[in-house]
Amino acid sequence: MSLLLSPLDALAERVGLARASGLLVVALTHSSYAAEHGCESNERLEFLGDAVVDLAVADLIVAGYPELNEGSGSLVRSRVVNESSLAEAATRLELAGAMRVGKGVKKERGLERPSLLADAFEALVAAIYLENGYDAAKTFVHEMLRDAVADAAQTPGDSDPKTRLRQWSEANGLGTPDYDVVSSGPSHDATYSAVVRIANRPMGSGEGRSKKSAEASAAEDAWGRRDA
Repeated sequence: MSLLLSPLDALAERVGLARASGLLVVALTHSSYAAEHGCESNERLEFLGDAVVDLAVADLIVAGYPELNEGSGSLVRSRVVNESSLAEAATRLELAGAMRVGKGVKKERGLERPSLLADAFEALVAAIYLENGYDAAKTFVHEMLRDAVADAAQTPGDSDPKTRLRQWSEANGLGTPDYDVVSSGPSHDATYSAVVRIANRPMGSGEGRSKKSAEASAAEDAWGRRDA
């Protein structure tokens, strides 16, 4: 790969899409940029890509780890298909350098936000799926997330914070935790605050740059307070 390639050219070559691909451009367009320029954002592609990534990782788990049953396989998938894991993959792809974001997001270093990077990764997978088909998208996801799946499969019982808290709560006859989430700030740069309640009792709170990360932070807080 030539060192003279622009970030967009390098990414297009890396993922097997044409630099002029309209889908690639949309996948790299954050809602803040779309609002400023009256164009389409990557939100619809992110919605589709979420499902494609989920299926591709499930394919990898079923094909590569026959010793995992449905429950442990689901735990492995949840530890891989999450904001931090997908953001790390986006960072390795250097997606931030090719993305189009609004002035406010750029000024506030929003390109470093895990939620923005994870969403862009899912949108990119959707673009590959729509342009080159599922097999191409699956191959790409497997390449990017294979090591994460292998790590998670070594200790499938180490679940994510929300799953761990739910299992503890249900095992103690307290029912399923409930999460209340509110957002503050502009839609393109929102901060989310979450409170988790168990048996109608507030147990933990947390913040994050996405609803998922705020809930995970609240669950982690509640886990540390569970015996208090």
